[in-house]
Amino acid sequence: MNTKIAIVTGGSRGLGKNTALSLAKKGNGVIITYHSKKAEADEVVKEIEQLGQKAVALQLNVADSKSFTGFVSQVKSVLNQKWNSDHFDFLVNNAGIGVHVSFAETTEEQFDQMVNIHLKGVFFLTQKLLPLIADGGRIVNISSGLTRFALPGYAAYATMKGAIETLTKYLAKELGARGIAVNVVAPGAIETDFGGGAVRDNEQLNNFVASQTALGRVGLPDDIGGVIASLLSEDNRWVNAQRIEASGGMFI
Repeated sequence: MNTKIAIVTGGSRGLGKNTALSLAKKGNGVIITYHSKKAEADEVVKEIEQLGQKAVALQLNVADSKSFTGFVSQVKSVLNQKWNSDHFDFLVNNAGIGVHVSFAETTEEQFDQMVNIHLKGVFFLTQKLLPLIADGGRIVNISSGLTRFALPGYAAYATMKGAIETLTKYLAKELGARGIAVNVVAPGAIETDFGGGAVRDNEQLNNFVASQTALGRVGLPDDIGGVIASLLSEDNRWVNAQRIEASGGMFI
């Protein structure tokens, strides 16, 4: 059986790391990207290699679309050297940061940062990587529960994620001819260092989220990586253009 290869952006920590490890456990090779934390990324590569799979960490700033052409060249080179391949199978657009600020106080700079990372970055990185994605491959874009329910302070962030959900449908439609399925995974509140670690470290917020979640607790990275890996597996080949929320039943 041919090893499938996945690219997970923002794979050095949090949900991206968990996704990369979940994919490796299912027998996939993984290329992760990191923004600045090389040591953390190298550690993830080591963990994946201990699971018996090949892995590589590449530096990428998803906010800088001008760097994507160079990044694609690096991916080509790594695919050739490490896997003797000219394509990869799965793209997980996970990299991102949170900004928690009221609509009234959101600055243009914060808004532009959200656009560049969460919308423009995903749009053009996916476009640039298209020639390297195998026919019959799969793409998972990461959104947020915040597109279904509104919590004050996330207007800019959630607006970008709403756009990603629309983009996902268009990608599914336009890439269907190549047999590429495109879906969205929308996590609820998760205990990571995302957004300054508020959900994890603010006891009041943590308790509130738990009280509004049907399964009675806040999500953990382990609750999400497996969902993404499963969606990329052959078992889910007929799932396309869908938004899969993994929130334990928040605000239902």
